[in-house]
Amino acid sequence: MFPAPPDHDIVNQHFAFSYSFVIKPCNLVEDKHRFVLESSTSYSAVLRNRGIIVFENKSYVLEPLEGATSEHKIYRAENLEIVPGSCGHQLDVSATRAADTSHRSQAGRVGNIDPLCSKFQRQGKDVEKIKQRLIEIANYVDKFYRPLNIRVALVGVEVWNDMDKCSISQDPFTSLHEFLDWRKLKLLPRKPHDNAQLISGVYFQGTTIGMAPIMSMCTAEQSGGVVMDHSENPLGAAVTLAHELGHNFGMNHDTLERGCNCKASTDKGGCIMNPSTGYPFPMVFSSCSRKDLENSLEKGVGMCLFNLPEVKESFGGQKCGNGYVEDGEECDCGEPDECTNRCCNATTCTLKLGAVCAHGLCCEDCKLKPAGISCRESSNSCDLPEFCTGASPHCPANVYLHDGHACHGVDGYCYNGICQTHEQQCITLWGQGAKPAPGICFERVNSAGDPYGNCGKDSKSSFAKCEPRDAKCGKIQCQGGANRPVIGTNAVSIETNIPLQEGGKILCRGTHVYLGDDMPDPGLVLSGTKCEDGKICLNRRCQNTSVFGVHKCATKCHGRGVCNNKKNCHCEADWAPPYCDKPGFGGSVDSGPIRQAGHGTGLSRGQGASSHAWALLSWLENTVVLWYIPLRASGQNSLTACTAVVCAYRQLHATKMRHATFLCMEKSEVYLILCF
Repeated sequence: MFPAPPDHDIVNQHFAFSYSFVIKPCNLVEDKHRFVLESSTSYSAVLRNRGIIVFENKSYVLEPLEGATSEHKIYRAENLEIVPGSCGHQLDVSATRAADTSHRSQAGRVGNIDPLCSKFQRQGKDVEKIKQRLIEIANYVDKFYRPLNIRVALVGVEVWNDMDKCSISQDPFTSLHEFLDWRKLKLLPRKPHDNAQLISGVYFQGTTIGMAPIMSMCTAEQSGGVVMDHSENPLGAAVTLAHELGHNFGMNHDTLERGCNCKASTDKGGCIMNPSTGYPFPMVFSSCSRKDLENSLEKGVGMCLFNLPEVKESFGGQKCGNGYVEDGEECDCGEPDECTNRCCNATTCTLKLGAVCAHGLCCEDCKLKPAGISCRESSNSCDLPEFCTGASPHCPANVYLHDGHACHGVDGYCYNGICQTHEQQCITLWGQGAKPAPGICFERVNSAGDPYGNCGKDSKSSFAKCEPRDAKCGKIQCQGGANRPVIGTNAVSIETNIPLQEGGKILCRGTHVYLGDDMPDPGLVLSGTKCEDGKICLNRRCQNTSVFGVHKCATKCHGRGVCNNKKNCHCEADWAPPYCDKPGFGGSVDSGPIRQAGHGTGLSRGQGASSHAWALLSWLENTVVLWYIPLRASGQNSLTACTAVVCAYRQLHATKMRHATFLCMEKSEVYLILCF
C-alpha cells in the first residue's frame, strides 16, 4: 500500500473502485450462437467496459474484443480461458492454494501489486497492458471484500520490466520468503504501507497458485503474499489474491468439518477460502471467513487498517463517486444511485448546506463531535484508545503499545499490537484446558530439525534445528486440552514421551498439519511470543526486548504515561503530551485528548498574582498538540495577550496550522480565537 517512487513506472490513467457490473432490470437472451443484452439501465464505462454480469444466478464475463474500440465479447464465467498448463496439472483439476495457517473500522486499506519480469514478458512486454490488468485485479478484490466492511485501496504498482528485485523461483515457499524479506528491507523503508502482494507469471511447483502467512496483516515481516497469474482473465488472479489476503487477515480454509455456510453452491464457484479452486471462480466469502476475520480483529490483527489511505497518493487518479474523499472534494459517498449519506451531495462531492462533515467516526448529524469523545476503544491488552480531536471528522489513526512493552494483565510482551503467548496458541490448537508443556519438551523435540520439531526452514527449504536458547520459538509444545487438535482433520497430534531421571515421564504434544511442503507451518510459535523474561521470539530466535528500545522511549514520559508504537507518550488523563510533564487532558499527539475541556481537574492558574497559566490548544486534522504559555500581566488584558500569541504562532506556521482550531482557556472559560 504505497505509491511507487518517482523513478518507477506509474500508471496515470483513471480507474474506479467499482468495477463489477450487476445489471438487474434487463433482458438477457441466450442461444447457441449469441447473447442479446437489452437494458434501460446504463452502466459506467469503467476499465474499458470490462466486468462481470450476474443474471439469474449465472455469471457472464464482458470484455472488449482485441483491437476493437466499441465491440465486446460476452461468455459464461465457467468458460474462462486459462493459460495452458496452469498450476501444473490438467485444466479440469482444481488448483490448490497454500497458506501459513498458524473490524472495527469501515475503511481498511491493503495491497500493493508487484508483477515480475516473467509476467512482463508473458504479456508481450506491454507495460500499459499489464497496468490495466493489475487495476482490474485490484478492483475485483475490492469488490469481494466490500461485504466484509473492508475497502481495498490500491495505492501503488511496480512493474519489474528489467530484472527481478528479489529471487523468484518455482518454489513458492522460497519465493514468498524472498519477497517478504525484500519488502521489509527495501520497500517499507522508502514508503510505509500495510500489505504488499506480488503477482508473478512464474509457474509454481505442484498445484500451488498462491501463498501467504496467516494472521500477518500489518506486520513488517509477513504482511504480504505471492500469487501466480494462472488465468487469461484477471478474475482468476483476483480470486487467488483475495484468498491469500484472507490468510493475512487470519482466515482459514473452508473445510468440510467446519460446517461453513456459503451462499454460492459448488457449481456456482463456492466460496473464496475453499482449499482448492476450479471454474467458475468463487466470488463470495463464507460464514467461517467472517468469523475468522472477527476473531482476528478482536485479537489485534490489522492494527494499521484504521487510518484512511493518503488520497493524494492513491493510484490511478481521482474520481467523484469512488467513495474516497480526494483533493477538491469535501465528501464522497459513492455514485448517486448508491449514496445514502444525508450530509453529502453525491453528484458534486460537496457538503450539503449547513453540513460541516459527512464521514467519519467523529462526525454526527453532519457536525463534528467535541474533542475528548471516545471514537475507538482499545481492543486488547496491547491496544490504546483513540479520541475525537474536535477539528476532524475522522478518528485518529490507530495506535498501540510500543513493541516490547509488557502486556496489561497478561504474562507476555506486546508485538504489533498483539499479546502473543504460548498458552493462547495451545488453546487455539487444542481447545480450552490446554497449556504450554515444560521447557524440556521444547528443547528435546525442536532439536531434531525434522517436520515435527524444528525452528522453521532455512534458505534451502530444509528444516532447521533449534539451538537450546531458541527452543521455545520453534514448534509449539502443549499439554492438556482435547484428544486431538481442534483446527481441522488435516492436523494430527505428534506425541513425545520424555523420561525423567527421577523416574516417570513427560508427555509433550505437538501438531503436524498435512498441507504440503509448500505451506508455512501453522504449528510454529508465533513471532512476538515471550520465550523468557525480557525476551521475545523474532525470526525463530529468542531475542532481548531491548532491541525495540521501549524502555528508552518510556523514560521521556516522566512516569505518567506509556510509549506508543509511534514512539510518543500516551499520557494519563490529567497530563499533557508530548512528555506528560505538565497538566493537561491526557492522550497523545497521535490519539487525541482523553477527556473533554471542563471535565476532570481542569487547568489551574500559575503561581503568583503577576501571571496567568493559559493553555493554547491546537487540534490538527489527526493530531492534538497542547502548549502551555505563561502570560505575565503587563497592563494588557490576558485574553488579548493570549490571542496575540496564538495569531503570531499561526502566522509563523501558516501552512501547518491552516486547518487548526485555537482555544484560549482559563479555568472553565473557553475562547475560540479567530485570526484575520
